[in-house]
Amino acid sequence: MNTAALQFQGVSKSFTLHHQHGAELRVLQAVDLRVDPGECVVLDGPSGMGKSTLLKLVYANYRASSGQITVNAPQRDAIDVTTATPRALVQMRRHTVGYVSQFLRVIPRVSALDVVAEPLLEDAADDAARDTAREQARQWLQRLRIPERLWQLPPATFSGGEQQRINIARNMIKPRPVLLLDEPTASLDAANTQTVIELIREAVARGAAVMGIFHDAHVGDAVATRRVNVAEFRGVRA
Repeated sequence: MNTAALQFQGVSKSFTLHHQHGAELRVLQAVDLRVDPGECVVLDGPSGMGKSTLLKLVYANYRASSGQITVNAPQRDAIDVTTATPRALVQMRRHTVGYVSQFLRVIPRVSALDVVAEPLLEDAADDAARDTAREQARQWLQRLRIPERLWQLPPATFSGGEQQRINIARNMIKPRPVLLLDEPTASLDAANTQTVIELIREAVARGAAVMGIFHDAHVGDAVATRRVNVAEFRGVRA
């Protein structure tokens, strides 16, 4: 069997509700799941089942209460996200795991062009590489229909849909082995939604392991190679 790009083994997550006298809220229990290179696993289930939590556990926005989450990438040592050092997590985010969240978080006053180019600029060793990074960013902005007049403006001034397209471009421009998607098309029109579907399919075709949540059923249907109902990780059968 090939090595999984992403593997959950006995993963659970609980939150302590300090404003309710320390009550414990169990969100996920005994998650056993693997995502292989070249597949797109779509997470299904009602709101509140822990779908976004599962993605945040991989990206280490949350720490798992128990279990292991292993990320494997070519030419890199496997990393257990649940025990990794902060330095190792920074490197994982930089080189291995891309994450399109529901919100764009960027440094104020940085232009949209440089926001999108940043993941490539981090690796640019000279002016030629930096020029190439910005040229790729221009191509992504064009493909996602961001008007050229906005490229030199900070995304904080943009509409919600424009900000989300910047978010998608920034987090997909660098081909990482693992890609996490949390409702990437939620604020997009039909044309841009179709473009994102194409981008996800291209990522899967190049061998990325994709795990995503999609509020539009037709988007999930268009990209899924496999579906997982997160309700089964709460001891509930849908």
